[in-house]
Amino acid sequence: MSEIWVDTDFGFDDLWAMLLLRHLGVRIAGVSLVAGNAPLTRVVCNALGAQQAYGLEAPLFMGANRPLVRPPETAERILGPRGMLSRGRHLPDVTVQPDLPDADEGLQQWLHSARPEDKRDILAIGPLTNIAHLVSAAPDLARKITRLIWMGGSNGPGNHSAEAEYNALADPEAAAIVAQAGLPLDVIDLMLCRQVRFGVDQIPKCDELTSDLLGGYLDIGLSRGNATMAIYDPVAALASQRTEAFAFKPCAMTVSVVSDTSYGKTLFEKDNSGSTRLAVGTRADIAQICLEALAGEETHVN
Repeated sequence: MSEIWVDTDFGFDDLWAMLLLRHLGVRIAGVSLVAGNAPLTRVVCNALGAQQAYGLEAPLFMGANRPLVRPPETAERILGPRGMLSRGRHLPDVTVQPDLPDADEGLQQWLHSARPEDKRDILAIGPLTNIAHLVSAAPDLARKITRLIWMGGSNGPGNHSAEAEYNALADPEAAAIVAQAGLPLDVIDLMLCRQVRFGVDQIPKCDELTSDLLGGYLDIGLSRGNATMAIYDPVAALASQRTEAFAFKPCAMTVSVVSDTSYGKTLFEKDNSGSTRLAVGTRADIAQICLEALAGEETHVN
């Protein structure tokens, strides 16, 4: 069984990405949490609630509660105070929260334990604050990362500002550090994910909690007058395991850290000599593969 580390701000599509990994038979070695979609306290609550509801067994680690430099910027105005919209049911609120181990230490120990033949892939589906901490604090260990798959950035317009995608804008300084670190980085950007969409007719049969959460996620698109909603983090999760289903081009990524309208903007320029690749195309059935991961899902709550 292959394994991967997940770094996440734990909205619904983050949960969906982890359910997809489980559906594909991938072991999640650890989950480092980071403030993003919602403040870290809510991110932790969502992660613990998901463990209880879905039986997710990967150990959780407490990561950064704020960006490196900028003030925190959440997506609560879109996703609500829980960081997840719903048509009814929600993840259980875990009232007694354990003291989670530190994400920096957890990531470093996992990388340190790698044998020469071991893969150490990381799926990052939130702001890159935790990964930037790792690169800055333990560059030798960061070089053990065999592949970093990031859902973030945009090779075009933004979605949280006119020029910047949310995960990049939430911590541009962290994204810039990671972009310059020379890691084997695969970027699944906003433009690619917007090609992968689903509508009301494609919602699979699943348990009531998953159905309500998926419906709440779809409602983001419907509320904007669209007939469909783009799929984000699950697409990155699929790219981590089904590379052959995606077309990539080698490039160099830069991130604007200038405090103007370009803040958080990602720029991708062709570069055959670097270690970064941008996903530029995918198969037509990707949305269906992502949705199939939710079909028949059973939760452990009423």
